[in-house]
Amino acid sequence: MPDEQPRNMTNYQETYNSFRWDRPTHFNFTGDVIDRWAKERPEADALLWSNEAGEERRFTWSELKEQSEVAARVLAHLGLQRGDRVFLMLPRIPEWWFIVLGCIRAGIVFMPGTPMLTTKDVRYRLDISHAKAVVSEGASLDKFADLLTGSSVEHWLSIGQGTARWQNYHELSQEVVAGEMMFAPTLADDPLLIYFTSGTTGMPKMVGHTQASYGIGHQITGKYWLDLTPDDRHLTLSDTGWAKAAWGKLFGPWNQGACNVVYDFRGRFDAARILALLQQYRVTTFCAPPTAYRALILQDLQSYDLSALRHVVSAGEPLNPEVIEVWKTGTGHHIYEGYGQTETVVIVGAFPSLDPRPGSMGKPSPGFVVAVINDAGQEVVAGQEGDIAVRLTPERPVGLFDHYLNDEAANQIAFRGDWYVTGDRAIKDEDGYFWFVGRSDDVIKTSGYRVGPFEVESALIEHPAVAESAVIGVPDERIGQRIKAFVVLKPGFTAGETLASELQAHVKQITAPYKYPREIEFVTELPKTVSGKIRRNELRRIGSAASTPEEQA
Repeated sequence: MPDEQPRNMTNYQETYNSFRWDRPTHFNFTGDVIDRWAKERPEADALLWSNEAGEERRFTWSELKEQSEVAARVLAHLGLQRGDRVFLMLPRIPEWWFIVLGCIRAGIVFMPGTPMLTTKDVRYRLDISHAKAVVSEGASLDKFADLLTGSSVEHWLSIGQGTARWQNYHELSQEVVAGEMMFAPTLADDPLLIYFTSGTTGMPKMVGHTQASYGIGHQITGKYWLDLTPDDRHLTLSDTGWAKAAWGKLFGPWNQGACNVVYDFRGRFDAARILALLQQYRVTTFCAPPTAYRALILQDLQSYDLSALRHVVSAGEPLNPEVIEVWKTGTGHHIYEGYGQTETVVIVGAFPSLDPRPGSMGKPSPGFVVAVINDAGQEVVAGQEGDIAVRLTPERPVGLFDHYLNDEAANQIAFRGDWYVTGDRAIKDEDGYFWFVGRSDDVIKTSGYRVGPFEVESALIEHPAVAESAVIGVPDERIGQRIKAFVVLKPGFTAGETLASELQAHVKQITAPYKYPREIEFVTELPKTVSGKIRRNELRRIGSAASTPEEQA
C-alpha cells in the first residue's frame, strides 16, 4: 500500500490553532535558507535537472550556494544595486534558479516571465516596471530585437551566447572576482519579486512580494500542503514564468530541504514521459495542474512503478472528482487540492491530515483566517455563496502580497475593510470545508440562477466520452446568459448531435436541470494559459462571436 502518512501535520486543528508566524526584522531566502542547507547537508542533492534530450545535471546544496554567489557577483559587477529590477525570461534551465537566488542574495528584485510572451507582452513589462536588466537565452532573443533601445534597460544578459548588445552570462561569471562577496542584510519587508498577473479586463497587474511574504510564507506551502522533508524528491510541473514555480519549484521545496526535480520540456505535454520521469527519478511528492492529471489518467497508470510516490497534490483550478477517483484507482493515491493565487501562498488546502472530500478545496491554511463574505464584508452563513477573502486584522498574514504596484484602483477593489478579497467565489459547508464556485467574472447568470462553470464541467467529465470540458456563459436576450460547453472527447468517441444530446441528458441527471449546457461545441483542444488554466476570456470571445439572434431564439 502507498505510504500516505503525513510527515508534518498529524492533526489539522491542533496545528492551525497553535501556529504563529515568524516575523524577523531581517530575512533573506538565499542567505538564511539555501546557505543553511549548504552548511548542514552540503553533499545532498538540491536540484536534479533533465531535459527532453536525455541530458541530466545534478547540483548539491553546496554547489547551489556557490552558483548563487556567482550570479550575485555578476549582477553586482554590472552595477545593479539593491531594489533594481531584473526581467527574467528563461525556460526551465538551471541558470534560472542560479540567477533568481543571486538576485535574492543581492536584494535585487526579479520579475519572471514565460518564454511564450510576445514582443508586445515584453515591452509592456519592461516599460511599466522600469527594468534595469534583462536575462534571456538564444531561442527568445529575437523577441527583444525592437526593444534594445529606448527603454530603461541598461544590461542585456544572455545564457549561452553573446552578441554586440547581449553579454554572455557564463563569460561574465568567469571574469568576476572569485570568493565570497558580502551583501548587506535585507529587511524582511524589502521587495523580493514582481509577478505580472492577468485579470479579465485591463493589462496585467504587478504583484509585489517581499522577502518574507514568499520566502517565509511558502513555508506553509512546503511544510503543510506539499508535506515535504529533506528526504523527499519533489516535482512540480510548471513553467518558470508562473507563480506556481515559486510555490513548488523554489520556495516550497527548498524551505524544507527537499530535492527539486526539474524536467525541461519545450514541446507539447507528454503524459507518458511524465509518468516515466516519476518512475525514473523515484519522485516522492508530485504537483500538477488539473489539465495534466486529465491527460495522465488516460495512460495505463498501473504499468509504471510509482512505488516511491507518497503524496500528490494539484492546484491552479479545481480538479474534478472523477479525475481524482481514476488517479486513485490507478496509483493508490488521493490528489490533495490546494488554493491560492499569485498574490498569496497556499491559503486553503486539502491537507493530508484532513479527511479527503473530493472536489473540495479543503480548509484554511495555518496562519490564515479565510472566510466567505458578502459585498458588505460580512461572513455569510454555511452553504451560501460569496467572495473568498483573507482577514487582515488583527494581524496581517505573512504569506500575502504587499500590494499591486502602480495600480491604486486595483488595490481599492482587492482590499475591502478588514479583508483581502481574492476575486474568487466559493461556498463553505457546515464542517468548514470550502467548495469552489468560480471567478467572480466567470459565474454564469442564467434564467435568474447563478451557475459556477466548475460544477457543470465536473458533471460533463463524469461521462465516459469526455476528456476535458470548459463552460462559459454567452449572451442571451431571453435568459440573460445560456450555458455553453466546449468539450474535448476521449479517443474512440465521435462528435455529433447524438452525443451532444446524450451529454445534455447526462448533466440533467446528476445536477440541477437548469445547469445543463444548452450548447455543446466539440473541439480538439482548449485554449490554456502557460500554467495550464483554461482561457475563459478566449472562449467567451469565441462564444460571443458565434452567437446570432437566430441561435438565441
